Amino acid sequence: MAALRAKAPGGRERWERTNYAGRTVELYAGPASALAVSVGAWRVRPAAGVAVAVAGLCGAYDDLAGDHRRGFRAHLGALRHGEVTSGAVKLFGISTAGLVAGALMKERLVDKALAGVVIAGAAHFVNLVDVRPGRAAGAVVALGVPGMVRSELAAVAVGAAVAVLPDDVSERVMIGDAGAHALGAALGAAVVAGNGRVGLLVHAAAVVAAAVRGDQVSRVSAAGRWGLSRSSPRP
Repeated sequence: MAALRAKAPGGRERWERTNYAGRTVELYAGPASALAVSVGAWRVRPAAGVAVAVAGLCGAYDDLAGDHRRGFRAHLGALRHGEVTSGAVKLFGISTAGLVAGALMKERLVDKALAGVVIAGAAHFVNLVDVRPGRAAGAVVALGVPGMVRSELAAVAVGAAVAVLPDDVSERVMIGDAGAHALGAALGAAVVAGNGRVGLLVHAAAVVAAAVRGDQVSRVSAAGRWGLSRSSPRP
């Protein structure tokens, strides 16, 4: 984060956004957390590291060049009319990376397919809840800590999320799509590494359900009074 802030490639305006409360926040935490979790995941399971890196890169592209349309229907509708949106790039890029990583991390065909759904779906889920300060990183910590007993990949995801959480909650930075997708993909890879077929099936069903109800998931995340941001009402 410090290195990016010092250089600010492309100018500082490119790395600043206005959040939901009208405050100016920085995007440096996104690429920084994506790089950290990618390197950590690579050291545990190289296939997972590649999937996390691709998820982070697709998210970074959307952060810096995205058109802010939300939902699969909007992006697929644009694609039918010949327009390749940043959301379509994320959808196909992260899905492909998840399937490749799942194929390398599991042996049987069914498990490979389920693993790919879990990795890509987890990346999407964490991005869905990234609608208020600290929501995405907080979700990764809450969901990842129990998995640390099964996989070191969960510790990688939790460590990176904890590192950016204070600045995120304080509304100094936002992790953006780059950080949310990378952290989510790492969380999904941890699920894949620590579960057999039944566990994969349960988690795949959960992330698919979340994707189908994406708008509702985001609304619940935005409305929840978690007491995380300085502008949130205290419980």
